[in-house]
Amino acid sequence: MASATTISASLNDPVNARILAISEDRLQGFQPDPLSEIATRSGVPLDEVTERIAVMLAAVTIRRVRQTLLTTRLAAGALIAWQVPHDRLDGAFEYMFEQDTFSGHVVLRSTDAGLPGAQYRLWTTVKVPQGYSLAKHCAYLAAETGAIGYKLLPAQCLFVLGVGHVRRREIAPGEKADVLPDVLASDVLDLTPTEWRVLEAMKREFRPEEIGAELWAPRAAEASLSLDEFFAVARSLDERGVIGRFSTFLEHVKPHADAARATQYNGLFHWAVPEGREVEAGREVGRHQILTHAYWRPAGPEFGNVNIMGVAHGLDKGIVLAHKAAIDSHLAACAIPVSYTNVFWGGRSEIKPSEVMPSAYRAWCEKQGIDPESMRE
Repeated sequence: MASATTISASLNDPVNARILAISEDRLQGFQPDPLSEIATRSGVPLDEVTERIAVMLAAVTIRRVRQTLLTTRLAAGALIAWQVPHDRLDGAFEYMFEQDTFSGHVVLRSTDAGLPGAQYRLWTTVKVPQGYSLAKHCAYLAAETGAIGYKLLPAQCLFVLGVGHVRRREIAPGEKADVLPDVLASDVLDLTPTEWRVLEAMKREFRPEEIGAELWAPRAAEASLSLDEFFAVARSLDERGVIGRFSTFLEHVKPHADAARATQYNGLFHWAVPEGREVEAGREVGRHQILTHAYWRPAGPEFGNVNIMGVAHGLDKGIVLAHKAAIDSHLAACAIPVSYTNVFWGGRSEIKPSEVMPSAYRAWCEKQGIDPESMRE
C-alpha cells in the first residue's frame, strides 16, 4: 500500500473514485461498520479505504464525513426563497451561512428575467428544532438581512434524497430506475432524551484522525451508553425513518486543491402538475438517476403554481438540460400534464448541516440576545 504521503487526494484518482462512488450516497441507513461496508462494495481493501478517506478529508477533497439524519422527521423545516435588494444580496448570503446555525444549503439562484419567481435570488434550507417557530425564525432572519420578502416552501413529502456526484457523472439523460422510489414522510417524531443523546453524538462530523477501527465506540461513550446499547438505539431510530446515510461529502461547486471539480452546474427544476397527481408525478420524476433531490413542494402563484421540484448537478450545462428534457419527455409519456416548468440555476453556494437540537436553539437565541421562549410556536 502507498504511504499517506504518496496517496493522491484527488477525486479523479481511479481508486479514490471507486471509493467515492460508494461512500458519497450508497450507504443508506445506520451502518455499524461503514468503512468495512465501503471496502466490500468498492473492492478496495479496508486499510486502504480507511487511509484514503482520511487523506481526502484532511485535504478537503472530502468536505465532511458524517452520519446524516432525515431531519424532516426531527424538526420543522422548509426551502426558503428570499427576495433581497441587490446591494444586500452578498451580505444576506454571508449572514445565512456564517451566522444562522439552522440554515443548511445557502445558494444564489437565477432564472430568466420576467419568469415567475425571478426576483427571489437567495435560496436556503432552514430547520427549526422542535418546539420553536419556523415563521418567527424566518421573520428574524429577514429583519437581520434586509430581505423584503420571502416564501416558505415546506416539503409535503420527499422522493429522492442523496448526493453522489462521482457516480452520477456516468449517468445518461433519461436513465431511470426500474422501480418507483418510496415516498419519504416529512412528519416530525417525538424522541426520548436517550435518543436525542445518541443523535447528537452520531451526527457530528468525523475528523481525519477519527477515521479508523471502531468508529462508533467513542460516540457511544459520549452518549453514556455501551456500544451495544448505542447500536440498539441507532437501529431503532433507523427503523422509524430518522437515519439518512453515512456519507463522505464532496465540495459541490468550488474547485478542489488540484483544480478538479465534483460538479459545476446546479439546476433546481420546477414542474407544475395537476392537483391530486403530485405523488404520482414526483415518483416518476424521482426515478431519474441524475436527481440528487426530488420533492413535492407547493410554491404558489409566485412560482407559477409549481409543486414538484428536483435538483441535478453536472459538469456540463448542456448535459444538465438534456437530463431535464428527458424528464419532461417521460412525464409526457406518462400522460402527466405539466402546465409550467422552469430551471433556477445555482451560482454561489455553501452547504453545512443545519442544527436540529433544541438545546442548540436555546443557546443560539441567548447569543443573539433573544428570549428563547419568545421564539416558541
